[in-house]
Amino acid sequence: MSEYRAKIDEEWIDLAGTKPQELDIVHNGDNNYHLLKDNNAYSVNLLDIDPVNKMVSLSINGNTYHVDIEDNYDQLVDQMGLADDLVQKMSNIKAPMPGLILDILVKPGDTIESGTQLAILEAMKMENVLKSDGDGIVKSIEVTKGQSVEKGQILIEMEEEQS
Repeated sequence: MSEYRAKIDEEWIDLAGTKPQELDIVHNGDNNYHLLKDNNAYSVNLLDIDPVNKMVSLSINGNTYHVDIEDNYDQLVDQMGLADDLVQKMSNIKAPMPGLILDILVKPGDTIESGTQLAILEAMKMENVLKSDGDGIVKSIEVTKGQSVEKGQILIEMEEEQS
């Protein structure tokens, strides 16, 4: 079992032996990077980071990739088959930080699953896509597009999905 592995568009890549400090990477400001690997140049743009679900969205030379990252613990849980039975029910979606609501991507009555994009929050000059960490049904939207919100403020009220 590798220390880390990444899933890029449904394909798992073993990151054993890959050390970030060995990459020839230059930060060009904001979320833009220039990467040299095996005599090939890549323009990398960091689009979104979801630390809770260990997911990153990148644009590499104009192509968008969604990357899931697993550590040893995640891989062990997967091997044991424990991840398959975990379905988290949602209650309310709260603002993870103060910011401005740029868009609301769901409406009352929508059934959502874990990973569903719910809203876009601008904070510290970055757009953050807020995603569901469980299953449920949208009961009500408590904010409007263009509204400023505080950390912990309820954005979307959920009701439990009926089985």
